[in-house]
Amino acid sequence: MKVLVTGGAGFIGSHIVDMLIEKNYSVVIIDNLSHGKKAYLNKNAVFYEKDICDKSLVDIFEKERPDFVIHNAAQISVPNSILDPINDANINIIGSINVLEAAAKVGVKKIIYPASAAIFGEPKYLPIDEAHPLEMVSGYGVSKHTVEHYLNMYKALYNLDFVSFRYSNVYGPRQDSSGEGGVVAIFCEKLLGNESPFIYGDGLQIRDFIYVKDIALANILALESNLSGIYNVCTNEQVTVKQLLTHINCILNKQIAPIYTSERKGDIKNSYMSYDKIYKQFGFKPMTSISEGLKETLEYYKQK
Repeated sequence: MKVLVTGGAGFIGSHIVDMLIEKNYSVVIIDNLSHGKKAYLNKNAVFYEKDICDKSLVDIFEKERPDFVIHNAAQISVPNSILDPINDANINIIGSINVLEAAAKVGVKKIIYPASAAIFGEPKYLPIDEAHPLEMVSGYGVSKHTVEHYLNMYKALYNLDFVSFRYSNVYGPRQDSSGEGGVVAIFCEKLLGNESPFIYGDGLQIRDFIYVKDIALANILALESNLSGIYNVCTNEQVTVKQLLTHINCILNKQIAPIYTSERKGDIKNSYMSYDKIYKQFGFKPMTSISEGLKETLEYYKQK
């Protein structure tokens, strides 16, 4: 079976590619390397440097004829989506439609799409399940959810099956710590450099941190199942930003204090999610504890 992975040189995409290769799938990567890195490319995959918004994207699909698509390429910054919602929509909505058009044209069987917990807005109840109301408070949340409507449309019109995964906060090796990168990556690099990290707000924000290799596993299970629909991929565990910093300090045997600053627009105060649906239907549950995941992540940044 051949799987085409957009964003396959990126943080999450590269881990998915590695696991696909380990399981003997034939893999094609499309990435414009705006965030992805050549160093993350698996040498056993075929690579095309291409933007998902490029109309010639379909030429790669016609040449490679993939059975499945895992569509990871995206604009992923919530603050950037607020500052420049047009760019966010161009990449996340128009780019995704371009991928869907190409997939439908060559008869792709199923597409796996990563949505986000950002689509839920401020939770009405916790843990968040798939039936939770959607009240997006950022362009990023709006754009990620909009594609779910297109997925339903392409399934109805072209029999293109899909699984949409609503990820909680993903972390692990290869995550970008620059700019608005993931908080785990930022904290790891700051503490390894004996610097104080910034905490936006009071640090009591609740998050649900899931290790990137658990995300990769969920994608493999989705490919190998005949099930479709929308699923949370998460841990259902509550960790505050302050607790996260304490975890990392403890692993490093340090006591570096943070610098507190004002909250950011568009950030959700508290969010953690239920994985009951995906566990019941796919048999998926996260395998990596926060302490294990942080240790592996810190080892990566130490070597880096």
